[in-house]
Amino acid sequence: MYESIISVRKAMQKKLEPHRYEHTLGVAATAQALAMRYGYDLEKAELAGLLHDCAKRFDAPTMLKKCEKRGIAVSESEQNDPSLLHAKLGAWYAKHKYGVDDAEILSAIACHTTGKPNMSLLDKIIYVADYIEPRRDRAPNLTEYRKLAFIDLDAACLAIMESILSYLKSEGKTIDTMTVAACVDMRRAVKENKDIRRAETSAVPENKEESTGESGKRNRKTRSRSFGRKKG
Repeated sequence: MYESIISVRKAMQKKLEPHRYEHTLGVAATAQALAMRYGYDLEKAELAGLLHDCAKRFDAPTMLKKCEKRGIAVSESEQNDPSLLHAKLGAWYAKHKYGVDDAEILSAIACHTTGKPNMSLLDKIIYVADYIEPRRDRAPNLTEYRKLAFIDLDAACLAIMESILSYLKSEGKTIDTMTVAACVDMRRAVKENKDIRRAETSAVPENKEESTGESGKRNRKTRSRSFGRKKG
């Protein structure tokens, strides 16, 4: 896969505008860092990062035409804001132009803008990396999100989704139904994670208490057997 990554990196440098290429490198590097943190394949994370914006070089009307020509489904919100289509179209290009046949990579590219319910680990890595990569400097709470991403990836996804939805609502912009569905699902996932941690935490003191009690009994028995013995 390494040779494919080198080839794709060179292609992106030729195809993308300089600022978009720099963003792409930032996402790929951040995706690798997150992959290290969460135990995911580094090369797959890098390749997904390099290709996530490969269709961003087209303007919105062109992306719409290309999707229609290739039979790529277009939602109502994407009809209203065709710029959203760069993710789906990018997944198509990744498969048909750059030879990527890995379903996880294609999924991560396709949903990196809106997210989706039941996101895979790579889906979440690319979604978050796209938002927090080092070249980003305008989004609010970036410092907080960058720290959170390496502590709790689901919580970082949720925080970013909620921030994006809040911004879109305040600006009166198109909100894709998939983004809403993804956010609802991520709230569920974060709540489940918290419930699991809470249950594990509440179980620890009981185990410690039992362990301490048993240890105390053993110590008392040992001391009682030692009484009356003479030193050798």
